Amino acid sequence: MMKRPLPWLVLLASAVLEAVWATALGLSDGFSRPLPTLIFAVTATLSMLGLGMAIRSIPLGTAYAIWVGIGAALTVGWAMATGVEPFSVVKLLFIAGIVGCAAGLKALPATDHAADKPAEPARH
Repeated sequence: MMKRPLPWLVLLASAVLEAVWATALGLSDGFSRPLPTLIFAVTATLSMLGLGMAIRSIPLGTAYAIWVGIGAALTVGWAMATGVEPFSVVKLLFIAGIVGCAAGLKALPATDHAADKPAEPARH
């Protein structure tokens, strides 16, 4: 099991890698361009491995929502910054909402998963 802050750092790094592989996927032109295709393959693999490591300590639903949210926000932000997508204040507000929701999930108190499970009925 990973130490407490480490899974969150691994998850954040994996979300950044998600944005990299999503961008590389767009640049790969249907996997016909070798360098973007290679970048996609390497970063997608590393991103999935990191997500897999993080969910040992972070609940799957929370980890996945944060991974997708941060990755999507970074992908759209990068696309707007590089001119691939037009800039929009409304898009920026929605991206801020995604990041805010991800931060909110991180800020929730940790719970004991065993306490969340209903008690098994007694067997006689």
